[in-house]
Amino acid sequence: MKYRNTLKPLLDYSMALMAIIILLPIIIITTILLYIANSGKPFFFQTRPGKNEKLFNIIKFKTMNDKKDKNGQLLPDTYRLTAIGKLIRKTSIDELPQLFNILKGDMSLIGPRPLLVQYLPYYTITEKKRHSVKPGITGLAQVNGRNQISWDVKLKFDVDYVENLTFKTDLNILIKTFYYTNSVTTNYSMTILRVTFYDYYTNTISDSTYQYQIRLIKENVGYQRQFVEVYVIS
Repeated sequence: MKYRNTLKPLLDYSMALMAIIILLPIIIITTILLYIANSGKPFFFQTRPGKNEKLFNIIKFKTMNDKKDKNGQLLPDTYRLTAIGKLIRKTSIDELPQLFNILKGDMSLIGPRPLLVQYLPYYTITEKKRHSVKPGITGLAQVNGRNQISWDVKLKFDVDYVENLTFKTDLNILIKTFYYTNSVTTNYSMTILRVTFYDYYTNTISDSTYQYQIRLIKENVGYQRQFVEVYVIS
């Protein structure tokens, strides 16, 4: 408990500050490139639940533009992901602004990833334990399969982390994160209810928006936490 409540916050702050100083050139260059690529909007802000489900604004580098179709709706992610955004995601540079979330006290270096606010009503009592600690930039689930594992398994990893939080656990996760980031390329789409669309004319596959996912899943399979593929021929 001493590590969790005293040493861990101190390490978080000092390591985040040190990382910002060391990585400042990368942060500045990335900000400039994204400012140009995204019409003056280099950052992405979104409300997420933190410790004890307290809401905060997570900061990321903005990897997609805001291009819309003729009806004023945002284009699918596939069409909006910029070239520089793709590189930034692949190298996990898009997560660097969260170091400032750590300085603010909203996040930790290591902990369960902060998910969308809309997911809060669907966690089980046990899964809600993931919010008893600060969310992290990386976590136990991220170094054990990330998006290649099911959501039930991912949330179990989150609970296991909370119940077995020690300095040794955090150190192991930190070491594995550096290895994982440099050796594995993954899809960074983080949605519990995922609907995939197939565009017949362009022969591409893209993810729908969260709002449509909720409506479609509710009508067809209920609020089950699983990946569902729905192919729509347009």
